[in-house]
Amino acid sequence: MDTTPLAGRREWLGLAVLALPTLLLALDLSVLYLALPTIARDLDASAVEQLWLTDVYGFMVAGFLVTMGTLGDRIGRRRLLLIGAAAFAVASVCAAFAPNPALLVVCRAALGLAGATLGPATLALISTLFRVPAQRAVAMAVWMSCFIGGNAVGPVVGGVLLAHFWWGAVFLLGVPVMVLLLVVGPAVLPEYRAPDPGRLDLPSVALSLLAILPAVYGLKELARHGFAAVPAAALVAGIGFGVAFVARQRRLATPLLDLRLFADRTFLGGVLLMLSGGVFLGGMTLLVSQYLQVVRGLPALTAGLLLVPAVVAMTVTSLAAPVLARRFRPGAVIAVGMAVGAAGYLVLTQAGPAALVGGWTVALAGAGLPAGLAIGLIVGAAPQEKAGAASAVAETSTELGLSLGIALLGSLATAVYLAALPPGSSAADGITAAPAAALAEARAAYTAGLTTAATVSAAVSVALVALAAVAFRRVPTYSR
Repeated sequence: MDTTPLAGRREWLGLAVLALPTLLLALDLSVLYLALPTIARDLDASAVEQLWLTDVYGFMVAGFLVTMGTLGDRIGRRRLLLIGAAAFAVASVCAAFAPNPALLVVCRAALGLAGATLGPATLALISTLFRVPAQRAVAMAVWMSCFIGGNAVGPVVGGVLLAHFWWGAVFLLGVPVMVLLLVVGPAVLPEYRAPDPGRLDLPSVALSLLAILPAVYGLKELARHGFAAVPAAALVAGIGFGVAFVARQRRLATPLLDLRLFADRTFLGGVLLMLSGGVFLGGMTLLVSQYLQVVRGLPALTAGLLLVPAVVAMTVTSLAAPVLARRFRPGAVIAVGMAVGAAGYLVLTQAGPAALVGGWTVALAGAGLPAGLAIGLIVGAAPQEKAGAASAVAETSTELGLSLGIALLGSLATAVYLAALPPGSSAADGITAAPAAALAEARAAYTAGLTTAATVSAAVSVALVALAAVAFRRVPTYSR
């Protein structure tokens, strides 16, 4: 008989406290988008400085997730979370009152570094608070819903703040949340550190950064501007350092990242799902939102509002997934989600505003089922002393997936766009640069690129149904 204690009021209050920084972390990834033109005007930021302002936060989060996840296992997850919260609050104030673009970039980098402590620490603490699989799955789904919601409402929150305050208000938003975490966290969150973690291997930390940062930079630049020597070289260098990182981890007695975690079929399957989910979400979100604006000519706000039902659908199904997993095996729930997602992508291939909004809503509703379970399966498959590292792997796979999706699906759509144009078309530089005389053919070509990317997404989603059936076939239903 299972004697694992159920979580009580204190644990659920702890989840509420952990949900706030998660929401803020996701919101900070997108809240700057609407504020950027105002910042550029007030601080006289150059195009390069604006690029760094938008990207450096995500670069730092992605680069330091693995290090911070492992560091939390070593020094204490609650301690790391509180250190990160204090640093985030200070960096937020500095960013809000930055007098020039260079200092603002530095503050955004500091925010990313602090943010990298929050994600793995919150997920690992959830695994400590909730030991019963059914409750842990619900808690992880709440965490994921906060992450989804934060990304979605970031631009909206930014717009509201800019309508009533100066641009620095978008950064000050995080200060009261972090102060609340610092005050309440020690009372409701347990401390946990691995009993025998070993030393933090600094060469492994350096190799992880040299692997992730150039790879993410290369993927982003290739997606933005197409093939170029520098981002391609950065991507190759990142892969090379990644190989060196793996080789070093195999030799160490206490590695920064224990590669034996990937030998577990459930852990590996969950990571692959998070990676592929990021690919679909990153790539297709870009293509769908651009279609509504550049092909259908809708204002940005209208296009954004049309995509809200899809985000709501994904949030609802991610919360419903753990409940369904009490009656059906998690593998079956995930497989159904991937099949529903495939159906949504097939609807997208019909193009048109109605088909796009409806298909995207169905696709994200399907994506919510694996999203609501995958992180719980990843963290649950790892030993408790490795939960921080496992959480970092889950988040890193999502970050890489988002960048890969923009690069891969964006490149595929671009290739189809160029192939669909008549020879010598004046729209070859892109639909946004197409002259009025070539606009009709540019719109048709862009639609062809979108439908091709949606078809590929549907086919891969069907393949992932088989992955879910194999990887999670031994995971039982959540009994309580």
